[in-house]
Amino acid sequence: MSSQEIPEEKHLPSEQGDAHHGGVAVADDPFADPGLPVHKPRIQDIDERAAKRSERTVAMLFTLSMLATIGFIASYVIFPVDKIVFIFPLGKVSALNFALGMTLGTALFCIGAGAVHWARTLMSDVEVADDRHEIAASPEVKAKVLQDFADGANESGIGRRPLIRNTMLGALAMLPLSAVVIMRDLGPLPEDKLRHTMWAKGKLLINQNTMEPLRPEDVLVGSLTFAMPEGLDEHQHDFQTQIAKAALMIVRIQPEDIKDKQELEWSHDGIVAYSKICTHVGCPISLYEQQTHHVLCPCHQSTFDLSDGARVIFGPAGHALPQLRIGVNGDGFLEALGDFEEPVGPAFWERG
Repeated sequence: MSSQEIPEEKHLPSEQGDAHHGGVAVADDPFADPGLPVHKPRIQDIDERAAKRSERTVAMLFTLSMLATIGFIASYVIFPVDKIVFIFPLGKVSALNFALGMTLGTALFCIGAGAVHWARTLMSDVEVADDRHEIAASPEVKAKVLQDFADGANESGIGRRPLIRNTMLGALAMLPLSAVVIMRDLGPLPEDKLRHTMWAKGKLLINQNTMEPLRPEDVLVGSLTFAMPEGLDEHQHDFQTQIAKAALMIVRIQPEDIKDKQELEWSHDGIVAYSKICTHVGCPISLYEQQTHHVLCPCHQSTFDLSDGARVIFGPAGHALPQLRIGVNGDGFLEALGDFEEPVGPAFWERG
């Protein structure tokens, strides 16, 4: 360090002498309590009209929160899940997600903004200093805390301003309804969607390979044909959802080889139609053994006997495959005579 960087001692005040000769005085207690600043009243403290304006503002924010909560619930009913809208500058977004986000965000913001505005304009802002005390509170301290709480509640004006109190309670009471409604996303609504497919009386059986309607002569003994209902297009947005329930496999068995009476009644000249969806975990069945009339699921080897009501003869599947009743229309095409009479695929709550 150079001599120029060393501060000269003559510039340092002495501990006592310089204090009396124009130097800087050293405080006796550097941690002395500076005290609280003088309290300055707000306009609401001295003008009741201004206080009323603030009260109406807070009430308006709480009311907006209630309206936004109602809008959140209404959005679930109004907007379909797959509706897409263009909103600048976000671009194409889900109408449902946008509505839910805006309404729930508004509800939460208005409650917070109302509480903050209430605290800053109407609640007491007088600063109070208190001494530190031990963690274990004495009975006197407990009594003082309860008294301070009562004083704070009184100073907040919650008893004297019922408009604020009632609208705040209304907003807080309605907000949890959003959580109740959002439980809808836990799964599909309890409807009967899984109990029905696109099959209906008069629906033609369409060959999935040729996309042409099937005639009885198109199905040979020992062959396996996959079919889907008329009107189902693979370019539809819900194609996978519909084909997962409506996929059909068609086989032709000699009528004298069919053991199950109902199966024979629901067939046409030995042509039987069964769901292609395994009743274990929903895998598509695609392996057929024409000598035994057994079909095998490739996922877990569940085996079904198509000559005996498609009952399970091996594997983890718990139920027989549902059969579709079929016939022939006036044009000579195979058609469905109704929908499956039981849910297809996995057990589905033991099939109702």
